[in-house]
Amino acid sequence: MKTLIINGTVVSATGRSQADVLIDGETIAAVLAPGSVLLGHDLAASVDRVIDARGKYVIPGGIDAHTHMELPFGGTAASDTFETGTRAAAWGGTTSIIDFAVQRTGERVQDGLAAWHEKAAGECAVDYGFHQIIGGVDDASLAAMDTLVDEGITSFKLFMAYPGVFYSDDAQILKAMQKSAETGLLTMMHAENGPAIDVLAEQLAKQAKTSPYFHGVARAWQLEEEATHRAIMLGNLTGAPLYVVHVSAKQAVEQLAWARDDGQNVFGETCPQYLYLSLEDQLGAVSEEWGEFEGAKWVCSTPLRSKHEGHQHHMWQALRTNDIQMVSTDHCPFCMKGQKELGANDFRAIPNGIGSVEHRMDLMYQGVVTGQISLERWVELTSTTPARMFGLHGRKGVIQPGADGDVVIYDPNGRTTISAATHHMNMDHSAWEGFQIDGHVDTVISRGKVLVDDGAYLGRKGDGRYLKRGLSQYLI
Repeated sequence: MKTLIINGTVVSATGRSQADVLIDGETIAAVLAPGSVLLGHDLAASVDRVIDARGKYVIPGGIDAHTHMELPFGGTAASDTFETGTRAAAWGGTTSIIDFAVQRTGERVQDGLAAWHEKAAGECAVDYGFHQIIGGVDDASLAAMDTLVDEGITSFKLFMAYPGVFYSDDAQILKAMQKSAETGLLTMMHAENGPAIDVLAEQLAKQAKTSPYFHGVARAWQLEEEATHRAIMLGNLTGAPLYVVHVSAKQAVEQLAWARDDGQNVFGETCPQYLYLSLEDQLGAVSEEWGEFEGAKWVCSTPLRSKHEGHQHHMWQALRTNDIQMVSTDHCPFCMKGQKELGANDFRAIPNGIGSVEHRMDLMYQGVVTGQISLERWVELTSTTPARMFGLHGRKGVIQPGADGDVVIYDPNGRTTISAATHHMNMDHSAWEGFQIDGHVDTVISRGKVLVDDGAYLGRKGDGRYLKRGLSQYLI
């Protein structure tokens, strides 16, 4: 199948131009001046499909490098399967995800990875890869890390939070980072001081302060800043590259900026919820069905931050200055009924997570509309940098000959209303209910196959393939 996209504005991380894009089979064959003749043939007459993108942007498919499909957590599991979650991703213009295989204390890394391969194989609508969660750093897991690169898994995640679940102490982090420096694996870090959070949470509960709002109070910004600094210093000591996930506090950003200015190989991501939502929004959320527990819809970790302290403004600024390099979702959805309501009487029992995999490209485009970021930076944050950061560049994240035919046609004159009534994620609510986006995903192509077009879904489960990744192209 040959597809020719004509009359569109092709946008990359470095610029934009009027160009036609030829996809031959699963890969991009050529990017041509409009109306070009190739080998003496009129291209439009010699292809199987012509898509007119006049007045629209032609961008590389989005890459969400932080999702949690089917993640067991808090006595339940994330409500999106690999089938439903990746289908929703496709609807929103994301053509690749990187999820997290899980190993816990006492389990074998190899078994955790095999379990995630089994969950995802034959189910995904878009291409998928894995990071490896190392939830139990011991001699066996450290030895297993030597084999990850051969499996196409070149990044692993540690937690400074959740004692008794995924938590690693400083000694364990040191050992894992030494392995990172030795192998080239990228260390991803959930940077919050978990033991201190547990103390604050227990104190709040004893004061009968158990509503969802107090989840964010217990996870104070000081504990994110402190953990971020500690992770940076351990990385400095070991020479390990460091990638801090879901950064929400401006003070944590300042730690990352300081380390980068000092020449350290340190990176950070944030998520849409930290750009748009606030702790005050959560406090004021009340509904007829759920009362004050409505705020549980926005319980995630790291938590939402106070808008009065300027965290949201600082996050947008950090995206402009490259103190934060990427925007992922940390997509970890839970329904209110039967899941979030497990914590109806105690915020500590609310499963942590927000569902956004379908909305990331739209929400970030709204930042273009409002002047927070440029059109090119939108592509860089959501596609090109994720590809480079996680060993996929040249294959993903660009529109150039030889790259996979992952292309999104985006209409800046369209309009999107986000609602649980219309989204495709397996959730009974939306953290983004009523948000209006001044743009619309019109057509989504994954490796040359049209998945979404003109409001219709044309893909199926199993369209996605496993991505065997190389080392990060940001490592020095």
